[in-house]
Amino acid sequence: MSVISSDAFVFFGATGDLAYKMIFPALQALIGSGGLRMPIIGVARGKMTLDQLRERARGSLREHGGIDAVAFDRLAAQMQYIDGDYNDADTYARLKQALGKANHPLHYLAIPPDMFGIVVEGLARSGCATGARIVVEKPFGRDLASAKRLNRILHDVFPESSIFRIDHYLGKEAVENLLYFRFANTFIEPVWSRTHIDNVQITMAENFGIQGRGSFYDDVGALRDVVQNHLLQVTALLAMEAPLGYEPEAMRAEKLRLFQAMRPLKPSQLVRGQFRGYRGERGVAADSSVETFAALRLHIDTWRWAGVPFFIRTGKCLPLTACEVMVSLKEPPLAVFDAASTARTNYFRFRLGPEVTLAVGARVKRAGERMRGESVELLARHRSVGEELPYQRLIGEAIRGDPSRFTSDACVEAAWAVLDPVWDNAGPVHEYAPGSWGPEAADAIASRHGGWHDPKKEKARPC
Repeated sequence: MSVISSDAFVFFGATGDLAYKMIFPALQALIGSGGLRMPIIGVARGKMTLDQLRERARGSLREHGGIDAVAFDRLAAQMQYIDGDYNDADTYARLKQALGKANHPLHYLAIPPDMFGIVVEGLARSGCATGARIVVEKPFGRDLASAKRLNRILHDVFPESSIFRIDHYLGKEAVENLLYFRFANTFIEPVWSRTHIDNVQITMAENFGIQGRGSFYDDVGALRDVVQNHLLQVTALLAMEAPLGYEPEAMRAEKLRLFQAMRPLKPSQLVRGQFRGYRGERGVAADSSVETFAALRLHIDTWRWAGVPFFIRTGKCLPLTACEVMVSLKEPPLAVFDAASTARTNYFRFRLGPEVTLAVGARVKRAGERMRGESVELLARHRSVGEELPYQRLIGEAIRGDPSRFTSDACVEAAWAVLDPVWDNAGPVHEYAPGSWGPEAADAIASRHGGWHDPKKEKARPC
């Protein structure tokens, strides 16, 4: 059965931060590639005119990727704007009029999660939801119960096949490369299990703070902002079984099985932190206990991964910005040449950003008569030419009705179920110094497996 493409793009929150940083650059790129020939309608409570929104788009592109004069002129010409309150029926009446002959609009909710239900109901009452698709930004709910409520609200109006829960991490080439590397190389499978792997670490570090988003961040925190979505998705790509094919449902089925096999988190397996000075940020409560850092230990109860801990760590104001996966293999059963070493003997290291790196750790013999060794790293850097922006790729796929890189209702709920036990008993928030690797209490999470691997700044190397 052929899938009908959307014939109009509507984005709520057109004057917001997400639109400024991500959506306008993606729209220009889509227009430049010929993938967006339709009305583009911004909706917001921004007290702007259409000309002012066009200028905001121009400013966005100056800061985020540059202006393509031809593509921007087309974007400006295709753009419309509706300034209105999301609670006001007149806003949706004007949207219905602006859609004109469009029968299959795509509605993008780049707005706070507490407004999702209001907008969905407004679209339904006005007839703007008929034949439409909807894109919902993360965080999708605040916990398992709210995610289920939101799914019910969406399903009252849209079929599951028309709901696209977006996570821009799933549109990144480097993240997709994890999946490709695992299942396109035969040498990986024999070692990719509890038989040879000691532990897996995923670190998502940022060397900056909340960047003026105090009100948003103080309502979300690190666990909801990146662990429940980005980092559990990366875990799924590392640990899932091979899908029966690349069809969306096959991929989703294996991810769902993996999420369902994750053991619910215990408070003893979580350490939270907050960088010194966070409570002085604008929009942050003076007594805030929201975490800007989280370190946790996950277990996956499958035949492949039983007994292998997955360590996840993320934080603001850490020493550098990087997302890195370290897969540490077990020590050889007998030290034939060297005495036991504290260094990781063998490992796979994946740098997912900002650079894209694949490295394999090994030991080789040092020069000399004695059989003594040293650790080396076999390094490959991947440079993609013509790589699409994550939002460009994902918006384009939502327009075409392709759900491959989007998360299903069942997967979202299963991921929330992993973290749900800690919301009411998450333990204290430990202060840490900006520029450090988080609170000292986090060291205990990975101490039995050699401690945390701290990503290093990548050095340029000759080809």
